Amino acid sequence: MKLPKYPLASSDRLFTFEFISEGPKGLIHKLVRYQPTNLKDVYNLAFGDKDLKSGEIDDTIISNNGDSEKVLASVVSSIYAFTDKYPDSWIYATGSTKARTRLYRIGISKFLSEVTDDFDVFGEKNDDWESFNKNIEYEGFLVKRKRKK
Repeated sequence: MKLPKYPLASSDRLFTFEFISEGPKGLIHKLVRYQPTNLKDVYNLAFGDKDLKSGEIDDTIISNNGDSEKVLASVVSSIYAFTDKYPDSWIYATGSTKARTRLYRIGISKFLSEVTDDFDVFGEKNDDWESFNKNIEYEGFLVKRKRKK
């Protein structure tokens, strides 16, 4: 995605990324964390505001800092970095609410032609997976980095 993005800070293993959203509501610390699941090479993408006291992700806050595309581009940048290091990984993402999952779908749809240059994208519907379609409401999303030719 050729959008402005925030600089990312990450752990050596690239399982956690941090950046700071800047907007009308000030500086908001964000976290992206790749969490192993019980399936081999499948990671859950956890994302949200960083609780500055606990250091954990709060995915219930609605920041509305006026920079949603820049935040999305920053999260996508972390997916590129993670899959560069772990090319066999599958990344699973869903929103903490139906409304958030819908926002993720809208974001994927808006940049689908760019995303599919580098990733296979799937949507989860009724406990099954299909190639992502812009016009379908999904419960979750799964992406896998395409092999370089």
